[in-house]
Amino acid sequence: MSISPSVIAAIDIGTNSIHMVVAKVSDSGFEVIAREKDNTRLGEGGGDMKMLSPEAIERGIKALRNMRRIADAHRASVFAVATSAVREAKNSSDFVDRVAKEAGIDIEVISGVEEARLIHLGVLQALPLSDKRSLLIDIGGGSTEVVIFDHTEELFVRSFKIGAVRLSNRFFPFSSTHPASVPSCSKFIASTVEPVKREILKLGHEVAIVSSGTGETLARMCWMLTHDETPRSMNGVIFSSEELRKVTAKIASSTMDERGKLDGLDADRVDIILAGALILDTLAKSFAITSFMYCDYALREGVLLDAAQRLDPDVNNDLHNVAIQSARKLAERCDDDPSHSLNVARLSCMLFDELSHSYELDPHHRLYLEAAAVLANVGLVVSHARHHLHTYYIVRNADLVGFTDHEIELIAQIARYHRKSEPKLQHAAFAALSEEDQHTVRMLSAILRIAIGLDRTHDGRTTSISVSQKNKSLHLLLESEKNEDLDLNLYATQQRVALLADVFECNVTVAIAT
Repeated sequence: MSISPSVIAAIDIGTNSIHMVVAKVSDSGFEVIAREKDNTRLGEGGGDMKMLSPEAIERGIKALRNMRRIADAHRASVFAVATSAVREAKNSSDFVDRVAKEAGIDIEVISGVEEARLIHLGVLQALPLSDKRSLLIDIGGGSTEVVIFDHTEELFVRSFKIGAVRLSNRFFPFSSTHPASVPSCSKFIASTVEPVKREILKLGHEVAIVSSGTGETLARMCWMLTHDETPRSMNGVIFSSEELRKVTAKIASSTMDERGKLDGLDADRVDIILAGALILDTLAKSFAITSFMYCDYALREGVLLDAAQRLDPDVNNDLHNVAIQSARKLAERCDDDPSHSLNVARLSCMLFDELSHSYELDPHHRLYLEAAAVLANVGLVVSHARHHLHTYYIVRNADLVGFTDHEIELIAQIARYHRKSEPKLQHAAFAALSEEDQHTVRMLSAILRIAIGLDRTHDGRTTSISVSQKNKSLHLLLESEKNEDLDLNLYATQQRVALLADVFECNVTVAIAT
């Protein structure tokens, strides 16, 4: 069955529930045409979420099979991400593999930082926050994400292992409430965020936002303290920290049966709402938050917009900026000459664009190349010797926002092969890639090697490069706006053409424009 590139199904596989939103996407936004939710509780019964139980796996697969059918009915492209429960479980690969086989859905397991980035992206679509410094808190089942941002610029991003399901399992097992459990849970939450408390207070905020299911439930319960009915939409509803404190105290003093009768509390959250309320209440105290605004959009809407940009880079160019900004921040910390790396990135992209006139290059690969160019020398922070190997390790394990785990692996390998040995099957990480990904790494690292030669002088004097292609020959022409000496850059480039010639099966020549 054919799919429509303008219809996207975004699936958020969380610790407590699995959500799907199906929407028609355009450059002006998106129109939701279907929503689906299943409380699968993937994080239950796993011993602090170290394992996904067989029962949880079966529940997850059943829910995702159903969502696949709904997505297919709308001819939607499916993008699925998994968060805390799956990324922490030792048997996560078993679940991911079975979902691919039995439900026909490929799952991207994302880091906590990338989760926060996508939540931020979703929130921006729902609230008018362009002129306000905002503090965002998203309480999930396994983790809580905290972001401070000025519109698209993220000033602070952190994921904490404090979620409503995780803390319920730890402090309130079997849905019981021991007198000491509530203060113990609050102290644990406070101690978890204490190391970043000073930084968050220093950055400050004008508005505090809470998103996702626990946030919505608490917002609705606070609303019901002074209203008889809930509004048609909770998006944008404001509640005070004092109201939250009252609701938290009411939940803590109630039995399970009594909680089921509290205004605004959904039956499927009765057993985890106390932990969720304690998280938000404790963070309000720690971060000096006086009021919250609820946002109806979160991770799945962020996935939706991120997927739309991957299918059509013109949909939201801010995504590209966020990703490259993340790479540049890492380079600034680790690279001893970041201006050279930026020149190399500029020349890499220029060469990629020139080659695109003659060869069918995937436009998404341009971003991988740019990021790899920016990051190629971060290994110098460890040692100059074998720094390309150190680069691979640093990039592979960095919290790069705007990229999936798979994309980070590709970027790390492209950066690793910017010098010394070409990609070989004897290298375990390269051999583990698919044939398609191996070709991508070879091609982009070939371009990167040439771009490094183009700026051998480390001063940006090579201002442009043009490419002409005829039969089995590629001719590269270097230019300088100020007619500066390019002989060294020419020589260095000529020494680096072998891999490009091999990739495109052609003869490569280089000259200086006259």
